[in-house]
Amino acid sequence: MLDDRQTAAAPTAWPTAYPKGYAVVDVETTGLARDDRIISAAVYRLDYRGDVEDHWYTLVNPERDPGPVWIHGLTSDVLVDAPLFPDIAAEFSERLDGRVLVAHNAMFDWSMIAREYARAQRTAPVQQRLCTIALSKELRLPLPNHKLESLAAHFGVVQQRAHHALDDARVLAEAFRPSLHAAAQGGVRLPLLECLPLTEWSDSPATPRVGYQASYRGGMGGGGGSWRPSRKRPACPYPNPGRYEPGKLLKQGMRVAFSGDTSVDRELLEDRAVEAGLHIATSVSRLTSLLVTNDPDSATSKTVKAKSFGTPVVDEAAFTQLLRDVSEADG
Repeated sequence: MLDDRQTAAAPTAWPTAYPKGYAVVDVETTGLARDDRIISAAVYRLDYRGDVEDHWYTLVNPERDPGPVWIHGLTSDVLVDAPLFPDIAAEFSERLDGRVLVAHNAMFDWSMIAREYARAQRTAPVQQRLCTIALSKELRLPLPNHKLESLAAHFGVVQQRAHHALDDARVLAEAFRPSLHAAAQGGVRLPLLECLPLTEWSDSPATPRVGYQASYRGGMGGGGGSWRPSRKRPACPYPNPGRYEPGKLLKQGMRVAFSGDTSVDRELLEDRAVEAGLHIATSVSRLTSLLVTNDPDSATSKTVKAKSFGTPVVDEAAFTQLLRDVSEADG
């Protein structure tokens, strides 16, 4: 629990522009790819000051192999009698409705949730999300890394069951409250991003279904997530025409890099760029044509390099507009 030092910082005058309520969310999944599924979900509803109103937790039958059991501990036997996502979608919606979705690495949680709603032919009632990683950067918290356990330790929150959705959501809710108070006290803008419903997702058959226990290849590794299937894109068939010139069209073959959180699923943006004939760059160099980021003032390696190289930078909305009309490669 939080100590007196952490709870005493609540400002008496609350910023009127701040949201009226929050839904702190954590989901456990069968993996990290676009065709993976949610296997458990938890929501802590908070009022405008971050105080807990209630909480909710459910298992979800993913209708497929549960994935890395060694991480989340949920086996096929545990999940086989759990409700399907369409069965819990209404109650999930009730917990989210009218609130800002808060999560640690919110792009991931939102993408998984949005895809599940799309599969169920529904739309999640979420307009905005807030990533606690982004908020910790805005607050310049002295964290050694961006793991949830580091944020929790900074605020004296004790983790009881790591990778259990309910406990992860509890830990995040307890760490978010003093973060919110610090932001309000310092007049810090909240890094809110728009949540757009997904109408596309990769839903390829995944076997075996729940009831069987298959193994994943590889392990988590030191940094986590190394078991995620890598996406091998075909080489861009067009030569690099150089840098993007503001006010002009993108041209096929341009090298585009992405940095930071996006409203639309990152992989969907990348897919659309590839379909338009652009090259997806995983890093920024002197050959990069354009950097797409919603936070150009962040100190990520890509934004720092873009500034040093003079690489043009646009936000996601501008890039989406540019994708509508990409000129053909020369020759």
